[in-house]
Amino acid sequence: MTMKIAVAGKGGVGKTTLSAVLSVLYRDEGRNVLVIDADSNPNLATVLGFPQQNITPLTEQKELIEERTKTKLGGFGAVFKLNPRVDDIADKFAVEHENIKLLVMGTIETGESGCACPANVMVKALLTHVLLTEKDVVIADMEAGVEHLGRGTAKAVDAMLIVVEPGKRSVETANRISKLAQDLHIRNIFVVGNKVKNEKEREFIEKTAAMDVLGHLSYDSRIIEADMEGEPPFFDALVKEVKTIKENMEDKIEKSE
Repeated sequence: MTMKIAVAGKGGVGKTTLSAVLSVLYRDEGRNVLVIDADSNPNLATVLGFPQQNITPLTEQKELIEERTKTKLGGFGAVFKLNPRVDDIADKFAVEHENIKLLVMGTIETGESGCACPANVMVKALLTHVLLTEKDVVIADMEAGVEHLGRGTAKAVDAMLIVVEPGKRSVETANRISKLAQDLHIRNIFVVGNKVKNEKEREFIEKTAAMDVLGHLSYDSRIIEADMEGEPPFFDALVKEVKTIKENMEDKIEKSE
């Protein structure tokens, strides 16, 4: 069974950590895994332990973007191609480490590019192509919104996991993302609690989130320490909690079909 998962949530809630552990769990099952860092502040490579020198984000491929969109970056009012060819880009620019493939979309710097539209078109087109054509596991670490998931792309997503912290602003953001995802007709939208310290915080998330809660990830200071040291945070307790969340998600998806 193919599995295509979009992970969203307010900045800093732990989307990247969840995406990374999910990719490791699917990899350990023997699945072919492609993870996409679609966040404007990409750091999924660091969490997964990828050598940084081997990674070139798509939005930094100036010559490629100019070739495929038929425009010159840095100009204003340029006319460019809205449906650039992207079918070969994942194979050319995805990097592999420990049997996980990673594709980094990159940050779109409007001030440097003059017009960010061609780069943005490439990012959206590539994400759409990958989600519609890949045959195994794709995990996309998204920004807070779901703008990159156009209506055609959204149909290919099996589940959206919205990560929340035990706080009102985080849950409010999650509920807004859920509404946008529903507008795109994404069928399976779930919440994952993160940095949860006690039962009171678990209950707060479960009472205020407008979606099914798959489970919670406990607060663990070792994750912060691993981040400071640039090390993957794959501790046994965290992996066990994500595995439970993964199993709950797959069970709910299977029952919804």
